[in-house]
Amino acid sequence: MKVLIVHNFYQSASPSGEDIVFKNEVELLRRNGIKVITYTKHNDEIKEYGLLGKLYLPFRSIWSVKTNEELKKLIKKEKPNIAHFHNIWYLISSSAYYACKDMGIPVVQTLHNFRIFCANGLLIRNGNVCEECISKTVNRLEVIGRLKLIKNALKYGCYRDSRLHSLPIAFTEYFHWAKKTWINKVDAYIALTEFGKNKFIEAGLPAEKIFVKPNFLPNPPEPNYSHQNYACFLGRISKEKGLGLLIEAFKLLRNSQFKIKIIGDGPLKNYFEEKVKKEGINGIEFLGRKEHLESMEILKNAKFLILPSICYEMFPMTLIEAFACGKPVVASNLGVFSELVQNGKTGLLFEAGNIEDLAEKIKWMIENDCSEMGKNARKLFEERYSEKKNFEILIEIYNIIN
Repeated sequence: MKVLIVHNFYQSASPSGEDIVFKNEVELLRRNGIKVITYTKHNDEIKEYGLLGKLYLPFRSIWSVKTNEELKKLIKKEKPNIAHFHNIWYLISSSAYYACKDMGIPVVQTLHNFRIFCANGLLIRNGNVCEECISKTVNRLEVIGRLKLIKNALKYGCYRDSRLHSLPIAFTEYFHWAKKTWINKVDAYIALTEFGKNKFIEAGLPAEKIFVKPNFLPNPPEPNYSHQNYACFLGRISKEKGLGLLIEAFKLLRNSQFKIKIIGDGPLKNYFEEKVKKEGINGIEFLGRKEHLESMEILKNAKFLILPSICYEMFPMTLIEAFACGKPVVASNLGVFSELVQNGKTGLLFEAGNIEDLAEKIKWMIENDCSEMGKNARKLFEERYSEKKNFEILIEIYNIIN
């Protein structure tokens, strides 16, 4: 079998876990004897564009003639059996699906985000869950109903809080729903969780085309069931990640012995650092962005990981990294977390947005031995998120559509 894997890298200044998943799956297939060829673009290119290039970019996002032509040439030369897509925004575009279908190549698309029906891709508005563009009152095949994508982008400025940035994305989404690209030009979709699968079905994708395959962690660390006297927050420091909630919950505990280590960077890092300093909150340490190996060492020595998101996540890699390290997770009972964290067994769930409930769950984890939860987490990691299991699921999907 020969597989063509297609991916559009995000800008280097805003790296994405999707880039890592793409690289991991390429290597996974190669390690298991599958021939892999890749077709990639990088959004760093956009910075080099002149005025005309930047003005043309929204049209290229709708349909890239260049991508269509290049892929047809590559397919003619390499003759792959399957094309597997990760990200197509903004330089590759949906024209790539058409190139594959014109050349008789089955198409698989991994659904890393909600971009095909949400301008910002995250179902977030003003730091809260927003599902206006997947309202069940709209017939999923109704072209007029899909105009709400454009209406909401103009109304709310969903992407980067900008109507100017949101409109081209929303129009691209609308164009390809109207053209039935998502329905007719993709043979199989890979959702990362059952929760994600159900959201995409609500949005209009055919249920029979959606398979569930989680991400995996290559070369997992050895678990560590002992710990030092701290917990970790690992991720982007932005409103939707719930760090403000965590800080307020930790204030209620008034525990000067236990610490919370914050690993990561983001638009609200300086704000929260200043808040902690100004209010004299002891025990919260901001470590900034760390290299992956250093982050894993810090996580391995933590007692537990905290994921207090107030909005939907697709599939946080930090969760399975914690499980691999033998660490339980305290997470909001929102979206995928209710599916991924077994409450009382591999961690604890708290009511999303509830400061007091989060404080209670953290307090319980601090005061009790949760090493058994850590062992359960590692066992679950080995059962669900290992390379071997991931390869088996992926090849099964390929075989179904090939």
